[in-house]
Amino acid sequence: MNTARAKAAYALLINTVRTVVLGTVSAENTPNVSYAPFIIDKAKNIYIFISKISIHADNLQANPKASLMLIEDENKSKQIFARRRLTYSCKATTVERNSTEWDYIANNFEKRFGNIVYIFRNLPDIKIIKFTPYEGLFIMDFGSTYKIRSDDLERLIYIEDVINDSAS
Repeated sequence: MNTARAKAAYALLINTVRTVVLGTVSAENTPNVSYAPFIIDKAKNIYIFISKISIHADNLQANPKASLMLIEDENKSKQIFARRRLTYSCKATTVERNSTEWDYIANNFEKRFGNIVYIFRNLPDIKIIKFTPYEGLFIMDFGSTYKIRSDDLERLIYIEDVINDSAS
């Protein structure tokens, strides 16, 4: 498998997709899915703005685990059944408001998404959630699936290699 090609596709997906699909589970184990614009840092932590009154805010308070997916635009995909996508299993934490980290992240949101972020960052019910991935899966195409481990989120492990390692 061409790992260099896969790494380039992985980086391109992360750098071009602007929204993340967010899956959370309530205290009663009811699943919910939505989406949010996001930014990502060099360590692959993903940040979103979220309202305290949203279903996801309640779910993340009760269960700080989430599944995030970045997926290729349907219109850009060569094959609708094989859209490039990246899923991360993550631990969610809230970024403390009025902290240096909050300001840094909000400023980066504003750079990426424009002046609308100025409104969000000043609303009292808005939080910034940080998602720290602990594993992932990158699907590049039919037969081109890569596992991602938390010890190196840049390293793509071809799924056949993972299967062969398990069999040995």
